[in-house]
Amino acid sequence: MAAETYEIRPIARIRSELDGKFGLPRQAGIVEELEGRIVFEEEYRREEALRGLEGFSHIWLIWQFSLALREGWSPTVRPPRLGGNARMGVFATRSPFRPNALGLSCVRLLGVEKDAALGPVLRVAGADLADGTPIFDIKPYVPYADCRPEASAGFAPDPGATLRVTYAPGTAEKLPSGKLAALTGVLANDPRPRYQEDPERVYGLGFAGRNVRFVVRGGELTVVEVE
Repeated sequence: MAAETYEIRPIARIRSELDGKFGLPRQAGIVEELEGRIVFEEEYRREEALRGLEGFSHIWLIWQFSLALREGWSPTVRPPRLGGNARMGVFATRSPFRPNALGLSCVRLLGVEKDAALGPVLRVAGADLADGTPIFDIKPYVPYADCRPEASAGFAPDPGATLRVTYAPGTAEKLPSGKLAALTGVLANDPRPRYQEDPERVYGLGFAGRNVRFVVRGGELTVVEVE
C-alpha cells in the first residue's frame, strides 16, 4: 500500500519569554511561573471554536519542533538525561529529532482573553515552547482519561536536581517587572547540556528581551549580568 501524506497547517503560535532552544524547560509543567500567550492565525480567530474551553484547567498542545528541523531521521538518539552518551530509540524519548518533528505538551490554562486586534488569545503557564513555535492543535486535558498515576517513567523517573539561583547585585533589577520568578524557575532547572560542567564558562540565555549571563559552580547558579 502506498504511503499516505497529509498536510497540516499551524492554527496558532505561542508568544513566550524564551526566544531560542537554550533555556527551554525540558518538559512542560516544570516551570509553572513561565507564562505565555497563544495567538491564533487569522483564519482561526473564532470565539465559537473555543466555546467551553474555559471550563478546563489544562490543555494539550500539539506543536512543531520548528527550531530543530532537519532532513531525514535516525532510529536512535542521545538523550541529554543520559549525558549524551547512551543511545535510545527515538520513540522511547521526547527528542525533537523525530520523523515528523511533533511535540506534545500539557499546559495550564490561565484564561481566554479578547484582544481587539488578535481576537481570542489563550493565556497559559508551564509551557516548554520557544517564542513563535507553531501550534497545530489544541485539546482539553481530561484528568480521568489522561492521568495515569501508576505509570512508570523508564530512564526518566524524575525531573532531576535543581540548582540554587542567586543574582549578582543590580542584575535582578534589570529584568522586566514580574519576570523574576519565571527566570529563576528556568535557571533552577539547569538549562546547560547535562554533560557540561565547566565552572568558568559564562552562559548566555535570551529571556524577556534580555541577555542573561550566568555561571554554575557546584549546585549554585549565579546571574552575573543582564544586558
